[in-house]
Amino acid sequence: MPKASRTIPTADEIAEMASRGEDVSAYFTNKFTVVRPVRRVNVDLTHGMLRELDERAARLNVSRQAVIKTLLRQALNEGRGSRPESKRKAG
Repeated sequence: MPKASRTIPTADEIAEMASRGEDVSAYFTNKFTVVRPVRRVNVDLTHGMLRELDERAARLNVSRQAVIKTLLRQALNEGRGSRPESKRKAG
């Protein structure tokens, strides 16, 4: 006897079920990532810097933005000893 395939409802179907007062908790894992708000900034770069960023992005097969964020994060970590501010001890 073949097993009946269980179809997963769409987000709209789950929303309708919740609107009817049905328990929809089985459709949620409670595993999520907090996404912090992003602020957009403009940065002026020389042609040479832009070329270097694009070359590195192509070599790594990632976007220019990903390269900029990675390099900036590394520089910020280096500037503070790679320790998050909240974990530093007052001295």
